[in-house]
Amino acid sequence: MARNYFLMRNMLYSILFATLFSCAMKQQKTVVNNDPWETMQRIVDSVKEPSFRNKIYVITEYGAQAGGVFNNTQAFKKAIQACTENGGGKVLVPSGKYLTGPIHLENNVNLHLEDGAEILFSTNTADYPIVHTSFEGTELMNYSPLIYAYKKTNVAVTGKGILNGQANNENWWWWCGKDTYGWKKGTPNQGDPLNRLRLVAMAEEGVPVSERVFGEGHYLRPNFIEFFDCKNMMLKDVKIVNAPFWVIHPIKSSNVIVDGVTVESHGPNNDGCDPEYSRNVIIRNCTFNTGDDCIAIKSGRDADGRRVGIPSENIIVQNCKMVDGHGGVVMGSEISAGVRNVFVENCAMDSPNLDRAIRIKSNSKRGGLVENIYVRNLDIGQVKESVLIIDMFYNVYGGQVGTFIPQVRNIYLENIKVKDGGMYGILAKGYKEFPIKNVRFRNVTIDKVDNAYSIENLVGLKLIDTYVNGSLMESPKN
Repeated sequence: MARNYFLMRNMLYSILFATLFSCAMKQQKTVVNNDPWETMQRIVDSVKEPSFRNKIYVITEYGAQAGGVFNNTQAFKKAIQACTENGGGKVLVPSGKYLTGPIHLENNVNLHLEDGAEILFSTNTADYPIVHTSFEGTELMNYSPLIYAYKKTNVAVTGKGILNGQANNENWWWWCGKDTYGWKKGTPNQGDPLNRLRLVAMAEEGVPVSERVFGEGHYLRPNFIEFFDCKNMMLKDVKIVNAPFWVIHPIKSSNVIVDGVTVESHGPNNDGCDPEYSRNVIIRNCTFNTGDDCIAIKSGRDADGRRVGIPSENIIVQNCKMVDGHGGVVMGSEISAGVRNVFVENCAMDSPNLDRAIRIKSNSKRGGLVENIYVRNLDIGQVKESVLIIDMFYNVYGGQVGTFIPQVRNIYLENIKVKDGGMYGILAKGYKEFPIKNVRFRNVTIDKVDNAYSIENLVGLKLIDTYVNGSLMESPKN
């Protein structure tokens, strides 16, 4: 009886959330019209780069010392504080190596790295204060991200320098606790899986974020760059290497530009860029060479995602290069508040270590609605598994079964060339109750692929001018 009660309660919650989510969608101003690419351009035009006063604050004038040994945390803090208190400007990092703890950005500050400048972030956990942040789609109090902006406006990190998280098998990565990756040290209780489960359980029980205190002894790795509840943010031209965890994480933020950035980081959960609960995000001219998804669009995990209830929308990816990664452009798996209006164009994806090109992943604990995904003009060399995968039974941690059935609809790919498609052109598995709806390939050519598609509970698959291994494909009958 108790089990049936909880199942019925969760199903009612799911229906209520879907209804409220649908109503919220109808109230949004951004509507994808008959030409989605015109809609995309309007979004691009609406997002402006932040602007700053022409005043420079050089960190060496506030006590910073190059050489990679002296801890420059206070020098960065003093320079940033002076900059924001005097109306903003550029905090300049000259050529050289500068060791520091976390850098907290303030309003109207552009942290600019000269060519030849490298910021080395401390691996001493004592240098990292506890702040309001997020771990895998669940909010908590944890170690500060290495670069952190919280409720700020008009902020940037720019320049040709390097941001080095110094994570490796000895620092940060082994906290992942996954024996299969060879990073685990110490006793079985020291890796982060048990703490991850504890955090998720606290969110399920409705524990306030302020009481979800982790940090020392809990082994939950910090994000590298996090813009939390910010507006008008930009990350431009820098190179980012060796992240502890997710690399670029705009969360609850709007009008975000990531432009010309190179990410090279192959640690566990080293996603390149993870917009979460965010709106009007432009990712362009970037290179991602990662240990996890290159770009992964998120909107919260399970109960915490439904609590926040902010879908990620108007996410634009242009002129990017994806090398290694679990997926090129991905939606999920922390996607409980939904994702809509994603535009991907003019990207190159190619690596024997790139598993998929376009990936959507969720499960019945996550739920969420994914809709209006537009992809065009991709040049794909090699992928291992599939060109497009829609996995509604994503189960990487095991036991990911609940009553919040995810929904996916309106996925469009056009003008795609694939030289080596791996196992599947399309791999899709939906639920009988809520089948995947409206997937269209137009002018797509996939060579060297084992199977054109493998689909289950997908309604409305259309293949137009699509060739697989040299043969023109016909749309399957539903």
